[in-house]
Amino acid sequence: MATVTYSKATRIYPGTERPAVDHLDLEIGDGEFLVLVGPSGCGKSTSLRMLAGLEDVDEGTISIDSRDVTHLPPKARDIAMVFQNYALYPHMTVYENMAFALKLRKTSKAEIDRRVKEAAGLLQLEEYLNRKPKALSGGQRQRVAMGRAIVREPQVFLMDEPLSNLDAKLRVQTRSQIATLQANLGITTVYVTHDQTEAMTMGHRVAVMLDGVLQQVDTPRALYDAPANVFVAGFIGSPAMNIKTVQLTEQGAAFAEMVLPLTRQQVATAHADGGNGKVTVGFRPEDTDIVGASEGGMPIVVELVEDLGADANVYGHAAIGGASERFVVRTDRRHMPNMGDTVFIKPRSEHHHAFHAVSGSRI
Repeated sequence: MATVTYSKATRIYPGTERPAVDHLDLEIGDGEFLVLVGPSGCGKSTSLRMLAGLEDVDEGTISIDSRDVTHLPPKARDIAMVFQNYALYPHMTVYENMAFALKLRKTSKAEIDRRVKEAAGLLQLEEYLNRKPKALSGGQRQRVAMGRAIVREPQVFLMDEPLSNLDAKLRVQTRSQIATLQANLGITTVYVTHDQTEAMTMGHRVAVMLDGVLQQVDTPRALYDAPANVFVAGFIGSPAMNIKTVQLTEQGAAFAEMVLPLTRQQVATAHADGGNGKVTVGFRPEDTDIVGASEGGMPIVVELVEDLGADANVYGHAAIGGASERFVVRTDRRHMPNMGDTVFIKPRSEHHHAFHAVSGSRI
């Protein structure tokens, strides 16, 4: 087990001006499960590959357990990687795939047998040890790839979107298996995904990236409750947070007839640094209620109702500042409106988030 430290780590691909990863400062604790998440091209996989030794580090350093590994080859870093496409040898059995790295190390046959069978037991693969990958399902192949990493007993696990090739039901099942396995083994794990649900349900902490820059790293609950900026607010949560830039008044943020209250400090900060009398405010669909016409809500015209069984997502639009703005609210089945209805929506008290209209930072 080990800590992992990125210190101003930067990767600039030849022929490009903007870094793929830009001065990344990140410390991952001993035994921690850290998830790197963000949209395509945000630098999360590049960050992982820099740690693995598969990408050069142009500036800064990367350390594993206080040992500088920035320029060491992958085999000298004591890491094990699980890839998106499993990367199994098709001509080898499951046992041989899992044992291969240990054979290259000239590990004794007895030790190889012990480790492979132990990993197979953890992953419920005992009955498949003599099969070849083509005779396995996608989920079973993924477990073999996990087993191959486990038998090496590395200091750090690296996982690059390992569930993206699985169907939705199997993804849910396998992510719980991976999280349980990591907790039992206690091995420091860095996990890359573009799926924010995966990130929020698996990680001890989640690092959100955009355009090669780390936006925020915190527990899933802290990311959800107190996003550091507009990007994190919109990225975390499904359906996405309603985020609009509206007129600022002394009372707060003006959404047509509805005013969301802001503190005096928030109003002052919103005005500063070129705020220009505007403020960006967000509120989550699940923290918003459909209320009566006299309760100070904002009228929206319903465009779509997604009936999810226990509850529903209601999409609609409202006229704000001369423009038509779209909103979504989650409600229970008893309050499900029809398409074309006009309903009034209102965030619950103190459940809205305010950001600077220019910088996008939380205020």
